[in-house]
Amino acid sequence: MYNGLLHLHSLLRWVIFILLIIAIIKHYKGMTTKSGYSAGDRKVDLFLMISAHVTLLVGLYQWFAGPWGLKLIQDKGFSEVMKNSTERFFAVEHMVGMIVAIILITVGRSAGKPSNAGGAQHRKAFMMFLIALIILLVAVPWPFRENLGRGWFPGM
Repeated sequence: MYNGLLHLHSLLRWVIFILLIIAIIKHYKGMTTKSGYSAGDRKVDLFLMISAHVTLLVGLYQWFAGPWGLKLIQDKGFSEVMKNSTERFFAVEHMVGMIVAIILITVGRSAGKPSNAGGAQHRKAFMMFLIALIILLVAVPWPFRENLGRGWFPGM
């Protein structure tokens, strides 16, 4: 079960990245043209938030039940985990970075909730999503990261 959820978690990152880039482009256009929110803007934001929250739930399960989170901290002790960059990344940095990014995605999505949302709300969503994207890019265990890398796609 753990491996299946790890694959799902890895797959959902691509859904989040694609939706996040689409949302950033849509909100940049809305911000520069000072247009109101469209139904499409709200749908992309909603699907982005849902994808991020589902990924968070899967990730939290992995952190509590898997070998790289709570179990690692309990077995080695927090101070020992913090001394090892790979263990620290998976036990602390990845989780904290992703939670912050998901909070930003949720706040960005809430910008478009008022029925009269316009240019200012597009700007808020754009900024929240852009900062979330930067955090996600830093906190993902990309294949090229030494001692951290996972495959580009699930199972690779």
